[in-house]
Amino acid sequence: KVVVLGDSGVGKTCLINQFALNKFSAQYKATIGADFLTKEVVVDNRQVTMQIWDTAGLERFQSLGVALYRGADACILVYDVTQPKTFENLDGWKEEFLFQGSPQDPDNFPFMLLGNKIDLEEQRVVQAKKAENWCHQKGDIKYFETSAKDNSNVEQAFLEIARIGLSREVQDDDIPAPSIVVDDDKNKKTSKCPCM
Repeated sequence: KVVVLGDSGVGKTCLINQFALNKFSAQYKATIGADFLTKEVVVDNRQVTMQIWDTAGLERFQSLGVALYRGADACILVYDVTQPKTFENLDGWKEEFLFQGSPQDPDNFPFMLLGNKIDLEEQRVVQAKKAENWCHQKGDIKYFETSAKDNSNVEQAFLEIARIGLSREVQDDDIPAPSIVVDDDKNKKTSKCPCM
């Protein structure tokens, strides 16, 4: 399960449709609430079904976060390289995911950052270096610059997040589950009564 977050209009739905359905629409239609698509991929010789959750980037839908974010294996944060406010809001999206999603290991939860709409290079405001610095400060989050319109780096980004999620799954399998031992002998009361 991969959750895709970011401000309204950054291209989350377009990225997901390009990856899962190989189609792009320039017609903007806001996502209401949330939606998801699945895609079968092969990662490191393993067949994987990716469930990619597309979320509304509007504040009025943020209360849906608890239900949507729980159980996620990875999170993709998306901003529009032509809209600096969408980059400035990334910290809020990351914090909201960690707060509402409550992952077991929040410090090591796999995030990825996508700077979308690089096909509009002449309108670019947020430079790659700025995004790379942000990723470095957040624990070396993987970063891709993408274009849902011309399909630049879209598949590479989604396959990489699948790879990262799978490697975490393998690491989680190596960690033994916590065990609880109940020592009944210490809690027994001694009594001469035959009922004890």
